[in-house]
Amino acid sequence: MKAVILLLTVLAFYLPASAGDSLTAPNLFIITIDGIRWQEVFLGLDEGIAATDAYTGDAVLLRQMYGGESRQESRSRLMPFLWNIIAKRGQIYGNRTYENHVNVANWYKFSYPGYNEMLTGNADPRLIPNTPVANENVNVLEFINSQPGYTGKVAAFTSWNIFPFILNEQRCNFYINSGYEALDRKDTVSEMIDSLQRFIRKKGHTRHDEITYLAAREYIKQEHPKVLLVSFGEADEYAHHGEYDNYIRSIANTDRMIGELWAMIQADPFYRNNTTFLITTDHGRGKKKTTWTDHLFLIRGSGAIWLAMMGPDILPFGEIKEKRNIYQRQFAQTMAGFLNLRFVSPHSDTGHAIDFNRQQ
Repeated sequence: MKAVILLLTVLAFYLPASAGDSLTAPNLFIITIDGIRWQEVFLGLDEGIAATDAYTGDAVLLRQMYGGESRQESRSRLMPFLWNIIAKRGQIYGNRTYENHVNVANWYKFSYPGYNEMLTGNADPRLIPNTPVANENVNVLEFINSQPGYTGKVAAFTSWNIFPFILNEQRCNFYINSGYEALDRKDTVSEMIDSLQRFIRKKGHTRHDEITYLAAREYIKQEHPKVLLVSFGEADEYAHHGEYDNYIRSIANTDRMIGELWAMIQADPFYRNNTTFLITTDHGRGKKKTTWTDHLFLIRGSGAIWLAMMGPDILPFGEIKEKRNIYQRQFAQTMAGFLNLRFVSPHSDTGHAIDFNRQQ
């Protein structure tokens, strides 16, 4: 483990800077965090879960690190980039305390249907389990990759190894790296990442998020993609195992990585002031102490998600507190709209994007 941490530390600092020429066509980064509840995003640490008899972690330490005198203080300590930067410069949706609802429209409320709905605009009624089944639906990334100025400038880096099938890698014609798949790129950092991945002997379906992040960051520096999907997955794994402390720490770590990514692109003339971040999740989780570990159509809370956005065309409304309903099936059209494109897939069941600039 010490060797892994050391190599990750070396990689984090051994990333050469590069610059590309600024282009007028806008850029888009889509960032997903698998299975993060709206409760932690908006209300911070759930001390009730941390104090349950079934939880064996250190509740006192969690409170010291991520608790607070108020929900607002706790959420800011848990996700400082979200609440200190995006909340001031962008918009955050999904605080159900104010009846501001962001919902999945698909019936199933687990990962494959959620990512399909998010990226294709289709809340597909067909059951597609979390297995390597090629998606028939056209996704917004392959649509963007076919547009002038974006061909060959779309990529995806994901921790979960099912994404090549969700995105239909055989058809979509853009670069995808998922799970513990080798990067097979001939630069020093990518070779170090591949070496690290070979070093990890116990490999599950979900790669360590730090590796996904480092691989994506190096690709950004080398290739300057205009549209990038980065999907993190460890928090969902920890939640399913009932490890609330690791679930919480994963949320905090992901917020840190997203903040570092934003700082990096704002320092690069290729991306500065011409890039939108859209951050969201694929599904919710149970809202009770006894159900938070799981999600499915029978578990209440599984369809409750959230959405954060920040970019040059997004007015700084911050946390949206108006009564409103937004659906995950609107995300694909919204993503295309950030690039001044209109995406209507042959399988899409809605044609309208989110009206994100209307006044509260």
